[in-house]
Amino acid sequence: MNHSPLPPPVITSLTLGPVELTVSALDRSVAFYQQVLGLTLLSRDGTEATLGLPERPLVALQERPGAQQVQPRSPGLYHLALLLPTRADLSRWVQHAARLGLRLGQADHLVSEAFYLSDPDGHGIEVYRDRPSSEWRWQGGEVEMAGDPIDLDSLLTEPGADVPFTSLPDGTTLGHVHLRVADLAATEAFYAGVLGFDVVSRWPGALFVSVDGYHHHLGLNTWQSQGGALAPEGTSRLTRVTLTVKDIRALHSRLTAAGARFIREGDRLEVTDPAGNRLRIQAGGAA
Repeated sequence: MNHSPLPPPVITSLTLGPVELTVSALDRSVAFYQQVLGLTLLSRDGTEATLGLPERPLVALQERPGAQQVQPRSPGLYHLALLLPTRADLSRWVQHAARLGLRLGQADHLVSEAFYLSDPDGHGIEVYRDRPSSEWRWQGGEVEMAGDPIDLDSLLTEPGADVPFTSLPDGTTLGHVHLRVADLAATEAFYAGVLGFDVVSRWPGALFVSVDGYHHHLGLNTWQSQGGALAPEGTSRLTRVTLTVKDIRALHSRLTAAGARFIREGDRLEVTDPAGNRLRIQAGGAA
């Protein structure tokens, strides 16, 4: 029996970041991302600042003085997720957070161990480490994930975790971005049907998509934002997420065929998802 070859993946070698956010007080936010998360200030110009690792921008902040806190019932950022290279790295950061007196949420997702907090304006942040992909369990094309408690005793005694945390280690990336959306069916049609992401997990009110067999590059949920409208200008909010891919030609063709509105500037596409979340998709080598 002859089989047609599978079509090539639309998105390959995906790199995420920076995530662009508005904040109410730039000095306060820069201090938080440096002192709490260990990011490096890469640039600052007036009311804007970019932080991350050298040559890897992860978060871009723009000041809107007096902006209200994040509106959780509006589409936007649910959390950005900093992926640390090792479990020892995660343990060192958790101990650092404890010394600062921070209260963290936490979950063992089976594929990863994750801790949660918010920045001063209410933007959600996850700090996590992945388990080896050989330990991930797949069934029917979907990866098994959960929200179990982390074995903290084991984490805190992880070999190598006794070195004090000073900054994010080399190899830290923006592992995934989780967005609030307004309609899950329209969201799936856009991210899977138009952009070509693989659906890798479904939860009540949430969808997880990825490329290259990752457990998820994007989380998309309606838990608080079902039917919601974008937050107004005077609030702290997500303004854009950048995705860097190997090639944008196939994406350009799919967006055109779907009748989606987008702007192309050279090797860069600017597009908005059905909930109003703005994406910049640009061509380039994955970092």
